[in-house]
Amino acid sequence: MRWFGRTILRLFGWRVTGRPPALDKYIVIVAPHTSNWDFLIGLMAKFAFGVRLRFLGKHSLFAWYSGWFFRMFGGIPVRRDKAHNVVKQVTEFFEKEPTLILALAPEGTRSYTDHWRSGFYRIAKAAKVPIVLAFLDAQRKEVGLGPMLLPSEDIQGDMELIRRFYADKVGIRPELKSRVRLLAEDETG
Repeated sequence: MRWFGRTILRLFGWRVTGRPPALDKYIVIVAPHTSNWDFLIGLMAKFAFGVRLRFLGKHSLFAWYSGWFFRMFGGIPVRRDKAHNVVKQVTEFFEKEPTLILALAPEGTRSYTDHWRSGFYRIAKAAKVPIVLAFLDAQRKEVGLGPMLLPSEDIQGDMELIRRFYADKVGIRPELKSRVRLLAEDETG
């Protein structure tokens, strides 16, 4: 599958950069997320890297007629309402699984938002796993993996590192790139 992913990306002019860490458990955040094409490019990158990436999906997507499709590509159903606490659900999943590489789009949408959702950070802290910064840069036609970060007690410092990494990354629809900022930064600063 590695060959397949790299070949498809190369046919469309994309390059794959970086290497996945040799760890059993971590979170991969992918940004900027501005287009439906991001999923297909990300899927080919998953194949190219040869890792079993998992992703979260709204539980209703996993109905009897469609669940097989999402599970086949690594989907994990979650209930996203507050009563079901997604951070707790995913942290427990990290605890019981011997291997888990979870991909999340912290923007939470393909549309512009003035902040990222903080779930990726809170899950990584609770599960005690690192965050790997992944990107899709349409301007350079690169998809890849960047540095790894273990969340600290300094959310503003951690987010500053993340902001610097994503500053020059351009989404397929650049006007929809969200601001790299967590609301939790306002609460701590």
